[in-house]
Amino acid sequence: MKKVILGSLYFVPLLASAQANLGGLTMLVQQFAAIIRLIGPIVFSIAIIYFFWGVAKYVLSAGDPKAAAEGKSIMIWGVIAIAVMASIYGLIIFLQQSFGVSNTTTITPPILP
Repeated sequence: MKKVILGSLYFVPLLASAQANLGGLTMLVQQFAAIIRLIGPIVFSIAIIYFFWGVAKYVLSAGDPKAAAEGKSIMIWGVIAIAVMASIYGLIIFLQQSFGVSNTTTITPPILP
């Protein structure tokens, strides 16, 4: 019972509308966009490293057909991943230019009363 009371005391400022201003939805959207901007190049780099890992595995297979086939498979999936990510990026740029949306403006949600 003590844990329930202590846990509910945490939410008392919310009931009194005295909570701190944490930035609202605008800050949440900006943080999400910043995370996506960081993740994109990292994932693209991982796909390139995966492709070159397949190349190395294929070259260093030393005549083993099973290892060579595995290296080929890794290279194919690496190329597919790079192509998909590049085409999605190109599609986003195309849609931004078609609709006149620039990535430098901030989206401001409507303020609710």
